Amino acid sequence: MSLMKLTKTVFIFIKWKAANNRSRSGIQGEDVFTLTPSNAKNRIDNILKVLKMKWKCGKFVVAGVVLALCNSVQAAEPKMIGQHGDWTAYMFMENNNKVCYMVSQPKKSEGNYSKRGDVYALITHRPAEKSKNVFSYIAGYPYKPGGEATVIVNNQNFRLFTQDDSAWAPDQATDNKITDAIKRGSSLVVKGASARGTETTDTFGLSGSTAAHKAISAECGVK
Repeated sequence: MSLMKLTKTVFIFIKWKAANNRSRSGIQGEDVFTLTPSNAKNRIDNILKVLKMKWKCGKFVVAGVVLALCNSVQAAEPKMIGQHGDWTAYMFMENNNKVCYMVSQPKKSEGNYSKRGDVYALITHRPAEKSKNVFSYIAGYPYKPGGEATVIVNNQNFRLFTQDDSAWAPDQATDNKITDAIKRGSSLVVKGASARGTETTDTFGLSGSTAAHKAISAECGVK
């Protein structure tokens, strides 16, 4: 993976930290996909909080090192801790705490598009925040506002909520289920639609996913 791609991957996680701290933002799994008159005001307030936090974030890249300005977060260049089949394991330091993640890019991408950015599937441990197995997906395009993405692995379907070019599982329980399915499966398919309505299907290989997960878990001391 090139330095440019590594840098983008790190910043993806810094965006995740700002925009996807579910417990602090109040965005919970049970109401991610349903907007009713009773929860509409709370949902709008939560979205506004997320957007404000993201607009406060910035990044500077100097000699391959990412310095992220978001709630005083500083993240150094990722260090590769192992290549395992279709997946690569990395670690980087953020505010003196380890963040470990495994990342893969699709073997096949389908869709009627002429231009698209890099696509990634990731699983992340942040032990300092008691967070593990967080599945996230970078689509390479902005999603339709309020849209969903779907993960299909081992004949199991999981819905993801989206914001900008990223998608996440709604809760920790779903993160754990997706991670377990990835470790046991042979292929991972992610489907979504861009803001322009273009539907995409990305297929990832899962060779080495179990070894990559063991590597990031050992590096970050996660059981």
